[in-house]
Amino acid sequence: MAPPLVSTLSLPLIFGSFDPSGASNLPIDAVICARMGMHAGSVATAIHVQDTTGTESIQRLSPELIDDQARCLLEDMAIGALKIGPQYDPETIAVLAQIAADYNTLPLVLHLGTPPSVPDLDDLDPEDTLGALLDLLVPQARLLVVDATLPEQWASQGLLSAAGADDPVQALLELGADHVLCTNAALSSGLNGLTLHSRDQAGRRWPWSSAPVRASDGDSLLATVLTCLLAQGLDPAEAAQQAVTMAGTLMAHPFHPGMGQHILQHTTS
Repeated sequence: MAPPLVSTLSLPLIFGSFDPSGASNLPIDAVICARMGMHAGSVATAIHVQDTTGTESIQRLSPELIDDQARCLLEDMAIGALKIGPQYDPETIAVLAQIAADYNTLPLVLHLGTPPSVPDLDDLDPEDTLGALLDLLVPQARLLVVDATLPEQWASQGLLSAAGADDPVQALLELGADHVLCTNAALSSGLNGLTLHSRDQAGRRWPWSSAPVRASDGDSLLATVLTCLLAQGLDPAEAAQQAVTMAGTLMAHPFHPGMGQHILQHTTS
């Protein structure tokens, strides 16, 4: 009998919600990684009650469970990079920040987004959650992925004033992120795309056209592709260059399984 194959690849480890429809978050992240020839470890931080038309409920998992599952994988597998998707409460963010600090040699891709509007989150103050993200996770991010409109919104609310920078993206860099990749950024009149801002490099820009039928959560898809590339040892600028092409190709192959959003195909055939 042949000995079992031992992987020499560094793998991505992804923290996020479980969407049972497979349209977003952990299930589709596993598909994206597989399409890139990589196996993803995953740690659920919440479970959605959801179909392709929207989210009805979110059940957050305990910080203790999240911590136990993450450390089991980190101590067992050859993890090469971490991705943390949008999170919903300060307690979860605090435990994720401690995990990231304990494994600070692994590059962290942090995707910031806007939580869905569901009654389960009504007991939380959105500013407390965002404050925890800015204080605890942004300083540890090797690469931050965010819609360009969100830093502007946070700056208008005074949430980035502690960074002491006038420009909202520069404020995120001042908080500690090494690189900030803005989606939906204005490149010129009538043209939006991606802009990469770095503390120690010149900025870069790429046109970014959504697929004719856009799969849900394209920013998260882009963040997952970037996590895979960083796990392979690429630096963020090189990874961003490759991710633009790769993510665009992935988004060009959706299918329509239900009444709502489209989902990425498992194969391109």
